Amino acid sequence: MKKIESVLIKIKIQNNDFDVSKETKQLNINKPGAIVNFIGIVRGIDDKTHEKIYSMTLEHYPGMTEAEIETILRDASKRWKISAITVIHRVGKLFSSDQIVFVGVASKHRQNAFDACNYIMDWLKNKAPFWKIEESSKEKKWVKFNVSDDDDALKKWTEGK
Repeated sequence: MKKIESVLIKIKIQNNDFDVSKETKQLNINKPGAIVNFIGIVRGIDDKTHEKIYSMTLEHYPGMTEAEIETILRDASKRWKISAITVIHRVGKLFSSDQIVFVGVASKHRQNAFDACNYIMDWLKNKAPFWKIEESSKEKKWVKFNVSDDDDALKKWTEGK
């Protein structure tokens, strides 16, 4: 973990799975009062085609991905009173129901933790440079970046700014 101002942060991009319990315990280091976690998993069905998804392969650009995630965490730490943040994102070939991302936020108060976690996940989904290939029974296809649902998710953070 390293510090951004007074917030402990941990960013990991890895092939291996992560242990939610272990990561949560690490966020509890300063006895914050609230910890909120988000765990994303690989979907088993494509929302539009209803085809079964066999796997998803994720790629990233080392260094650039971590830097973009750090920017997102800096922004979150300026907006909310939080004590620690962990972001773990997996890369490589993953299968339906595999854990893909962990975002954990510790704060003295629950609302700061909830809001910061939601903010981080929305921006991570939109701005962190990950490239995804989904494999179904019919095809392999690149997953589109910045679809309208993702853009809509960002509006709550940018409107009225």
